[in-house]
Amino acid sequence: MDSKGFNGGQYKPLSTRDIEVIHDASLELLATVGMGYEEGLGTTAEILKQNGAEVDFSGRIIKFPRELVKREIVKAPSRVILYGRDSSHDLDLTGDRVHLGTGGAAIKILDIDTGDARSTTLADLYNVSRVVDQLKNIHFLVRPCIPTDIKEDDYDINMFYTCLKATKKHVMSGVNNEEGLRKVMDMASMIAGGRDKLMERPFISVITSFAISPLKLCTQSTLIMQEANRNKIPVALSSAPMAGSTSPITMAGTLAQLHAEQLAGITICQLTNPGAPLLYGGIPGLANLSTMGYSGGAVECGMMNAAIHQMARHINVPNYNSSGLSDSKLPDAQAGWEKAMTSLLAAMGGSNYIHHSAGMLESMLTVALEQYVIDDEIIGNCCKVLKGIEVDAEHLAVDVIKKTGPGGNFMTSPHTMEHMRKEYFQGNGVTDRKSRSKWEKSGALDARENAKKIAKKLMANSETDYIDPNIDEAIRKKYNITFSV
Repeated sequence: MDSKGFNGGQYKPLSTRDIEVIHDASLELLATVGMGYEEGLGTTAEILKQNGAEVDFSGRIIKFPRELVKREIVKAPSRVILYGRDSSHDLDLTGDRVHLGTGGAAIKILDIDTGDARSTTLADLYNVSRVVDQLKNIHFLVRPCIPTDIKEDDYDINMFYTCLKATKKHVMSGVNNEEGLRKVMDMASMIAGGRDKLMERPFISVITSFAISPLKLCTQSTLIMQEANRNKIPVALSSAPMAGSTSPITMAGTLAQLHAEQLAGITICQLTNPGAPLLYGGIPGLANLSTMGYSGGAVECGMMNAAIHQMARHINVPNYNSSGLSDSKLPDAQAGWEKAMTSLLAAMGGSNYIHHSAGMLESMLTVALEQYVIDDEIIGNCCKVLKGIEVDAEHLAVDVIKKTGPGGNFMTSPHTMEHMRKEYFQGNGVTDRKSRSKWEKSGALDARENAKKIAKKLMANSETDYIDPNIDEAIRKKYNITFSV
């Protein structure tokens, strides 16, 4: 089963009236409260002022009139295609079409041999990316972890290089600064065969955490966002308020604030370059008020992320959001139910680009190779739900039922042979359905141990290398690439 691109939209936590009320509240917030901004965004503020915004340069506050927001958001494309290195990995983000993949900026990994948590390295990034490349239900790669063994100046180029070497799936990540983005675009152009070819099929995109919730623009991320806009590189407008901490404790209040932040970001993008491809990037979360940490596995996070897609659809823009987070520290039952609930809700909500769906533990601090294998199976199940039940003459099987007759069985029917592996989700092998005796004879492994075996097998496959050796040599001559297989 090709699991990507099925239609969601079956779950709608907001009514039509709710959506309209939240949208109107967000416009009111932008017009009356506005967005603060950090030092260094004077040029951006000036562009907004020239187009009708009310700017207090001394207090660094920008108020967005309703007319300005309404005029600009309609310029954003309603359809964005995030390309793979070949067409089988293209992601058509439109309507309620659903895609799920990795995400995060983890700084720890559970060692697959010892189970101990340790700092993530560039080699870990490569191994995770290579495993993800081979897991068919994970549709894209968002840089999953932060390599802690490279210098900051070399981070952006090495991180994208390592991901692109390991997978042909679409690669998305944040970058540290505008210069880093320019280097990454240049390298991607070399791999694509020229800047024009990269523009035709951009197989990279950029996360820009432009908003500091509540209601403030981040200088560095906003400038990166605008540089990507100018170059037609797709951007995800990441805004991640935590209910009870950086947004109101109520879900509706969090959605209203987040939607206002998104409307402001979209307005800036379209003033920078009309028609610039972007994803509405609302990632509503929940603060654990007993620890002041992030509570990523709460069912309400799944509910709010489904609602985010409804808000994005209201303004006709594809969306990026989140699922599959867990507060568990290891791949256990808690991780399973938290991931399954939030991923199914986001998928059934119709979200177009759901990141964090694979690999994440400890509220985004940690990843585990075996967790990617487990989550690949969870995602596959979610996509099977979206596929629905096929009803036609072949699947109704009336003639087969007539032929078998009362008291017969279908075990040896050619119809059973034809459909037994297509009608029902087969999984990747991590789910065990053996009898107890056969399970015991095969080692009595639980899901985590099963997933470890699969992950090790994937890593043992011939080394992935999706960068032509001649281009690789040219990239290494131009940039300080520290990664080697």
